[in-house]
Parts: sequence; C-alpha cells; structure tokens
Amino acid sequence: MQSFRTEIENPVVEKDIIDLEKKIRLFREGKADEEKFRSLRLARGVYGQRQAGVQMVRIKLPFGKVTSEQLHRIADVSDEYSTGRLHITTRQDIQIHYVSLDRTPELWAQLEKDDITLREACGNTVRNITASPTAGIDVDEPFDVSPYADAAFRFFLRNPICQEMGRKFKIAFSATDEDTALSYIHDLGFIPKLKNGKRGFKVMLGGGLGSQPRHADKLYDFIEAEKIIPLIESVLRVFDRHGERAKRLKARMKFLIKDIGLEAFLELVDEQKKALSQEKVEFHIDKFEAAPPLQDIEVPSIKIEDEKDYKVWRNTNVIPQKQEGLFAIGIRVPLGDFYTGGARQLAGLIKKYAGNEIRLSLRQDILVRHVREELLPFFYTELKKLGYAETGYDKTVDITACPGTDTCNLGIASSTGIADVLEDVLKEEYPQFINGKDITIKISGCMNACGQHNMAEIGFQGMSIKSGKAVAPALQVLLGGGVLGNGEGRFADKVVKVPSKRGPEALRVLLNDFDANARSDEKFIQYYDRQGKTYFYDLLKDLADTSDLSENDFIDWGHEKPYIKAVGVGECAGVVIDLIATLLFESEEKIDNAQSALDRKAWADSIYHSYTSIVNSAKALLLADDVKTNTQAGIIAQFDELFVETGKIELSTSFKEFTYQLNEHEPSEEFAQKYIEDARLFLKRVDAYRTKEVQDV
Repeated sequence: MQSFRTEIENPVVEKDIIDLEKKIRLFREGKADEEKFRSLRLARGVYGQRQAGVQMVRIKLPFGKVTSEQLHRIADVSDEYSTGRLHITTRQDIQIHYVSLDRTPELWAQLEKDDITLREACGNTVRNITASPTAGIDVDEPFDVSPYADAAFRFFLRNPICQEMGRKFKIAFSATDEDTALSYIHDLGFIPKLKNGKRGFKVMLGGGLGSQPRHADKLYDFIEAEKIIPLIESVLRVFDRHGERAKRLKARMKFLIKDIGLEAFLELVDEQKKALSQEKVEFHIDKFEAAPPLQDIEVPSIKIEDEKDYKVWRNTNVIPQKQEGLFAIGIRVPLGDFYTGGARQLAGLIKKYAGNEIRLSLRQDILVRHVREELLPFFYTELKKLGYAETGYDKTVDITACPGTDTCNLGIASSTGIADVLEDVLKEEYPQFINGKDITIKISGCMNACGQHNMAEIGFQGMSIKSGKAVAPALQVLLGGGVLGNGEGRFADKVVKVPSKRGPEALRVLLNDFDANARSDEKFIQYYDRQGKTYFYDLLKDLADTSDLSENDFIDWGHEKPYIKAVGVGECAGVVIDLIATLLFESEEKIDNAQSALDRKAWADSIYHSYTSIVNSAKALLLADDVKTNTQAGIIAQFDELFVETGKIELSTSFKEFTYQLNEHEPSEEFAQKYIEDARLFLKRVDAYRTKEVQDV
C-alpha cells in the first residue's frame, strides 16, 4: 500500500488517504474502537455490505457529472478492486461492491488521479450534491445551476462544520420549475429564478423521506445566487450544534425544525452571520457555459436496420438542447447496473463524437450530452450494440429500485428482483404505458426510502408478513405521490400490504383499472384523488389475504431458498458510540487540525476545529460521569451545570460564553490563534481532571 503515497499531488488528499490507511491498520490491530472507526470510514465512502468481510465503496460524483477520462478510471478501478459491475445511485453516485477494506486507500488513490473522490459520500456529512441531469442544456432553464452546485460541493468538501453531524445532510439543485431534482424532499433544495435580470434561487428547507416523510418549507421565494453558500453554511452550523445525536431516527434536520419551529430555527441561523467564513466563493460560470468541446469529425456511414425502433428511440430517449443543433441522449440503465466493458466503450464514444461528458440521473440512468443531430443515427447503432438503446428513458418503464437485500444491511425484501419482474410485465402486457411520463414506479427494500418509493405515483416498500408461524416477504403498496413543480410535491398514501409474489398482480390491477376508468387526459394522480384511497384499498384488498399462501410465496423474487428476515446494522447514518479516551484523543487531533488550518490562513476552518475540540472534551467528562449527551448545545449547557457552576472545572466565564466566542467574532488570524490556545488550555484542564478522577478510583 505504499505506491499511492508519492503519486498524489494534493497534500490534503494524500494526508486523507494515508490517515484512512493508518486507521484501518489500528482497527485491524484492535487499537481503534469499532464504532468510531465505522464513522471514519463511512465519511470516506466505505460502507459495510450485507455480506461479511467486504465493503461497498461509494464514488462521489457531484451533480452526476462524469468525463470520459473519469469513466475510464472508474472502470479500471472496478476491474482491479471489485467485480466489474457499476451501480448508479439515486444521488448520482456510482457504487462498486465486494471490495476488501484493506485495499480501499489504494483504490481511493487511484481514483484521485482523475480528480474523483470518496470523501463524504457516506456518513454524517453533506452527501453528494445532486442536480437535474439536464442542467446546462434544458430549453426551459433560467440559467445553468451546475456552477452553483459545483461551488457548494467544493466549499463544503472537508469543511469542518459538516464532518461529524448527527446525521446526513442532502442538497439538490433543480434546473427549472419542473423541479426534477426534487427540492421538496431535501434538507436544502434550490430552484433557479431570475428577478429583474439577476440570478437567484427559490429555497426549500427541511424536507426528507424515510419512514416519516416531510415536505420542505419554503425558506425564500428569491435569494441572490451569491448568498447561497453563506446560507448553507449557516444552516449547517445550526444543524451541527442543535441537531439530535443520541436518537438516530430523530437525527435529521426535518425533526429539528419540527421540534423548535421554523421561526426559532431561522433565528439560530441569523445568529451565525458574524462567524461565517469570509472566503469568497467563486462560481465558475464561464467554464460551464462555454461551448462544448466538439470535434470536427466526419459522420460515420451507418445503416438503420429497424427504422420503426429508431423512431421510437428518438421520440423517447433523445432530448433537444437549448444549444441549437445539439441533442442529449438518455440511456436507460435498468436498476442502475452497468459494466466496465460497456462503460469504456461509452467513454470512447463521448470523447470522440460528443462533448466528453455524461450526467448520471436521479432515476439511475445516463444522459449523454452535446450530440450533433447528424450523429444521432450513429449513436443509436453504437448504443444498440452495447445494449444501451432500450426505449423509455425517464418514462414509466424506467423503474427506480435500491439494492435491497442484494447487498444492503437494512434490506427487508428484494427490490431489484421485483423491479425486474414489473418491468417485464410493463413490456409484455402494457405497451401503452411504457413510454408515458405520468406514472413513476419506485421501489425501496425498507422504510428508509433509498428508492424514493413514498414520493412516486406507484410505490412499493419491502416488508415482511406473518402467516401462522411463518414469515413471507411482502410489499407495502403506496399510491398517489408525485412532483407538482416549483418546490411542491406530495407523498404517497400507504394503501395495502401484499405478499411480494403478488406484486405483479397488484400492478396489473392498478393499470387495468386506470386504463378502463380514467378520463381522457387524466393523470394517475388526478385519478387517484378522484377515486380516493378507500377505492384503491378495496381494489387491492383480496391480494392482501394470507390465508392461502403457497410454498412459492415464501421465496422472495430473485431467490431460490425460503425467505428469512435478516436485517443487519444499518450504516446510513454512521451511528457512533464514543469512548472517553477516544474522545480526548480526537480533541487533540482537532486542535492539530485547527493549527494546520491556521497555517493555511483558513481562519474560519481553524476556529471551527477549535470549537469541536472544546465540545468534544466537554462531552468526554460528561460521559465519564454517566451523563447522557445529545446535542452540542445540550452538552454545553450540561457542562456548565455539572462542572463549571460546581467549581470542578475553573473558567473565567461560563462554559457557554467560553465556547460560543466563535459567534461573537469575525474570523481573523488573531481570534483563530486565541481560540486554539483556549481549546488547548481547556483540554489540558479536562485531561488533568480525568487523570485525577481515574487515579482516585
């Protein structure tokens, strides 16, 4: 594992990778707490699989943008360290599976050669920032949101304010009012607007899916584009300080807003203004809006063998761009799975004949951009050879599904297995629905909603169902969700739970009824609203009867053996159980980080590292006294009450005043240096108190 050490030009990245290698070694030697180690590896994109002894590695690809060179690199890495399969996620990432933990630093180093990171792809961090795959080419967009998504990604990557939050944090940028990036289900969602010729965004705050979906609140109808980074920073500071940390299921920002109210939350956001980083954020607008690098190449001579199929493909998979004479090609990727051989050939095509760029979509597909019209027949024939020319891109047949029980620890029932079957049902029995956009079908293997089942017109959630003493795989059928546009959306109703093997029949019943009874031009959501939830329950309730289950009903889709409900420990949130010694050691590391940031003249980063060190040290003493800790704000209040006011720890002020100095000062070298010294002094006092306490036992 030595080779990468001298091959990475960026010293920050090199240190990051070497640190991961070091922590893996300490973990293998039994010198690192398992839960703390889990938190660290998750924040570096290394996620435990359902299968023991191997890892899933999530490759972070901001707003789904991938160049030919990057796609080649990812394919090489997958072949070398994984199985050659690439999986596109609903957050525009790529995942590879069955990776040895010990090889992850080397894998990461290889990816960084083409500016690809794993950092903060998982864990309690800012996850991959998503955007509409048509951003920059959409004929209806006010402007390209890509530079703003890119700036947010760069600013918050490795930013100390969002490294160890209570839970994950998700941000999305939609290209138009159609809201194809689903702003209303994100912690922060942005929709572009023009006001008096000035660029800005409508901002949505506090949305989320999971077992308790919440529609985001409208924060602003319009905020100037240059203000969005300070806004995100302020929101993250509040979430880091006040967000739940002890109860995993309540640790998302939507619950914080629900608990304290939007008005109180915004007051806390306003209090952060003075402490914000003064770094000027650069939006590389010219870079993204420049003409695509098209090569002057002769159009290859080809022959279309099936003109009818070509016309259907062009109608369903080809999108006119706002750039005159250019088109985007949608590649439907069933279940988001494709392989390195095809990936390399696709990379060669876009390098030579397009704009050297693809975008991964939220529906786990690929969008090739900047194709000249005269090259469309050529692309069709080449994609056909690769198996990449299936019609129905972004249409009903384009079913979204999470990995479910294939690889995920939390999977309850198979999502991919039922998705395959439902796609076959659509193709063979319902050609009239295949290329429609009015019905989306989404499937999740559990309540966490990684497949976004609870915001689809027709959704399925993996569950289990009892029949006597036996347990069978089941699907919760949800209906009536969907995107309404401009930051508005709706969540689906839970209608009925059916055995998994009856999922295809449930779909048939729904489509047959809609086909027979819907009014002309009536969308599925409208039809659902007209008929009502009870109507659909009555329609499907016979399928829910478990009194006559057959032997086959106890075998899940894609499996050969009878179903066993086996749910492991989920790592989506990176829950951490802290040990006192580990916390104090980490406080030292955070002070070192503060000093490094100071040396780089990153005053705000230095100050925040010092802040987290102080809170960390206080938490250690509280845990040593068996005091349950939750939010950072709670830790600060508890420490005042139990240690400062009692005289156990001497400070010249209250602990609250001591800690919250960062809110009272603008970031400067002078204050950053003082705050580091404060953090060092505090850690010394805490360590001395703890040492004496242990000796007296």
